[in-house]
Amino acid sequence: MDLSELKPTEITCDLLTRNWSIFQLKKGHRFSADDLFTADLALRLAPNAQKCLDLGAGIGTVGLLVLNGLPSAATLTMIEAQRISHQLACRTIAHNKLSSRVTAICGDLRNDKVFEHLPKFPLITGSPPYIPVGSGVMSPHPQRAACRMELRGSIADYALRAAQMLSEDGLFVVCFAGQDTRGEAAIKEAGLHLKLRQDVIFRADLLPTITVLAAQKSPCEVNRISPVVIRNAQGDFTDEYMAVRHRLGAPI
Repeated sequence: MDLSELKPTEITCDLLTRNWSIFQLKKGHRFSADDLFTADLALRLAPNAQKCLDLGAGIGTVGLLVLNGLPSAATLTMIEAQRISHQLACRTIAHNKLSSRVTAICGDLRNDKVFEHLPKFPLITGSPPYIPVGSGVMSPHPQRAACRMELRGSIADYALRAAQMLSEDGLFVVCFAGQDTRGEAAIKEAGLHLKLRQDVIFRADLLPTITVLAAQKSPCEVNRISPVVIRNAQGDFTDEYMAVRHRLGAPI
């Protein structure tokens, strides 16, 4: 799929923050709560990072939300393998006049050559797909399929690359499925140490749907902070969820 093959009506331009908009496919992958909570935790833990690397950046949501909250001199590098998502991200970068602050690279995060000339980063983020191939129904839409299914690696690949590209005192913040133990296992196997875990409950009467994990190179105690609840049992948005949106400058 290529951006030039699509009709203008197949693409939307939506508010991402109070200042920036983002291009998305109308019927493709669109930004979600996973992105919001990953960016929010990253900014809470590393609010003054001067450089950020976003692995598997997709259309750019997590990286741009983080960049929006960092100091004005901070820069962002985004790595994304899907051509259509990379092209949408590039259009977003140009539209918001961010070319001097954002480097968007079309490449597979498992490919060492993609990272040959990149520096170490004090903050690395990721929101990987977390459904193993064969464990769920694959979307017929190629962009949506790759964002949900582990077609180009898994959390283990994200963690390994993060361990390689982190500065010594850097942080890796990643979102994963809330009931899947592979998230914490991948961090440990990559030689990183879990620093913090925050579960996200989509509705008060459900189990956590996703979790956001923060890891670092040096040993540390794990802080498992209280879950965030998006909707109460009646289906209304909670104050804590609205506070996350407010911190990120996301439309309310």
